[in-house]
Amino acid sequence: MPPDEAMTGSRAFRGDHQAKPLKFDPAKLNGLSERLIRSHWENNYCGAIKALNAIERRLAAMLPEKDLPPYVYGDLKREELVRTGSVILHEHYFDNLGGDGRASGSVLKLLTDWFGGYEAWHAEFTKMANGLAGGSGWVILAHNLHTGEVHNYWAWDHMHNVPMGRPLLVLDMYEHSYHLDYGAAAAKYVEAFMENVNWDEVNRRVEGALRTRLA
Repeated sequence: MPPDEAMTGSRAFRGDHQAKPLKFDPAKLNGLSERLIRSHWENNYCGAIKALNAIERRLAAMLPEKDLPPYVYGDLKREELVRTGSVILHEHYFDNLGGDGRASGSVLKLLTDWFGGYEAWHAEFTKMANGLAGGSGWVILAHNLHTGEVHNYWAWDHMHNVPMGRPLLVLDMYEHSYHLDYGAAAAKYVEAFMENVNWDEVNRRVEGALRTRLA
């Protein structure tokens, strides 16, 4: 089979990613408007899906080009990484919304073990988020599958995260995630986010991460 046909038919270059629907009613969040959530989901998350699909297909078309400079291909591979990170982080972000914001279950023990308690963890997590106000980036509570440690990590450009970090709670601090509701008042958005965290989803991730580590 010619290389171009092989690339087009392979899973790595298929470009058929589909958007995941919201798991909650965006009209029922506390302090985050339906307009904001739908705009974020449709324009930013779905936009990343479309871009990733286009990039994968373009990579398939470019790879067989014998005279293509490697740095040109490499630039598009970087864009693939950016869009992949955006898709993954947005899916985690939306999936950990829709709750009542009251932490309970196994995550509380985890936060006590690694931060000394919920309050200390919350203080660092929200301080990091407010430090990103007016800029762009993510705050990620993650379990490091390599070391077994749990930390709040700063992430920028959708792809700067600790290797082997498994996200447990994800907060989007790009301005598109709050500007429609809060303008430049990012701290109010952070408060609203915390009031809508779905801790059941976070606990599901915690339990999955701990099983993976023990295995």
